[in-house]
Amino acid sequence: MFIISIVLISNIIIGVLLGMTGISGFLLPLIYAGFLGMPVHDSLALSFLSFAVSGIIGAYSYWKSKNMDVKLALFLSIGSLPGAFLGVLINVFISEFLAKLLLYIFVLLAGLSILFKKSQDSSMIKKESGLLSNRYMLISLGVVTAAVCSLTGAGGPILLVPLLASLGVNIRVAVGVGLLNSVIIAIPAIFGYFAHANMTSMPTLIAASLLGTTAGILTGARFAAKVPLKHLKVIIAIITICSSGYMLITL
Repeated sequence: MFIISIVLISNIIIGVLLGMTGISGFLLPLIYAGFLGMPVHDSLALSFLSFAVSGIIGAYSYWKSKNMDVKLALFLSIGSLPGAFLGVLINVFISEFLAKLLLYIFVLLAGLSILFKKSQDSSMIKKESGLLSNRYMLISLGVVTAAVCSLTGAGGPILLVPLLASLGVNIRVAVGVGLLNSVIIAIPAIFGYFAHANMTSMPTLIAASLLGTTAGILTGARFAAKVPLKHLKVIIAIITICSSGYMLITL
């Protein structure tokens, strides 16, 4: 009952933060594997299930507000499906220790990225890179980012959004595409990790995860415009760095 309660509360909190800022999903596998001591495959299976739910809700919201480049998302997704499968296969064949090490290192780097990344004004117009018109380059980008995300437990946007923004994609469109792409990454990751997870208590954990994520995201979205995002992101970054650093030291 304790683990179920923590999973529910964690998904509500992370969901609220996702709804307000679009980041922090990568904290879920850290909570599951690090603080609850769940096996890595169980942790990642539940995490990617939450990523799929948050990605669907978020991508639909960005599509409604016309902040979605469907063509860009399509070519990235073509590469993301095999890339996600590859990441899962690598994770399954490496040791539990190495899987946790990669997870904690990526979460630490994500926290540092949030803390030191300069905010991009969504109204800024930046010249798009010619790479965006190369479909093979986009497919390759999808393969690489999806493999890293499915291997380490990252949701997708934390890696893809800054890359797209650096190529000249409007930041809001980049977030929308990143959210949609996270759903594509989650599909093979969910099937792959659940196939290697302990399914004894999983149905109850799945229900708690889905309920918490949905409630959290919908709540966070309602307060997104009323919260100072800059300060909130700094708090998320500090929590991320401290918790992942502690897990690395005690690993």
